[in-house]
Amino acid sequence: MHRLSSHYILRRFKITSLFYLLVFLSLPFSVGFFAYGLYADDAAWMQYAGIALGSSLLLKILSVLMAGRVKCPLCMAAPLTNLGCAKHRSAQTLFGSHKLAVATSVLFEGKFRCPYCGETTAMQVRDRDGSRNLR
Repeated sequence: MHRLSSHYILRRFKITSLFYLLVFLSLPFSVGFFAYGLYADDAAWMQYAGIALGSSLLLKILSVLMAGRVKCPLCMAAPLTNLGCAKHRSAQTLFGSHKLAVATSVLFEGKFRCPYCGETTAMQVRDRDGSRNLR
């Protein structure tokens, strides 16, 4: 299992994954708020829909900007972007999305499997001195 090279990259992986999950969750909420606002003829719910849609757009822009900077330590591909490359034969999906599978596994499992090379990476920073703790 591979490890990341610095705490900066680890933090960036977690923040980018969180932004991607928030975008994935906020879009259905904004559609729901909009539909209920039309049904109830309530302007407040339409404002909530606008706020949710605006925040999801802002989070989407931030996640796209940050996703290009996080890379798999083995193949150096960005697993949270759509590169147009062929995926590994055992690449996992969640609701049909490889990025969603990577983002949820980063946040909830503490590791991810790269959809491009198929190797597992732990959300840990590797040792710099090269010594192993043999206890």
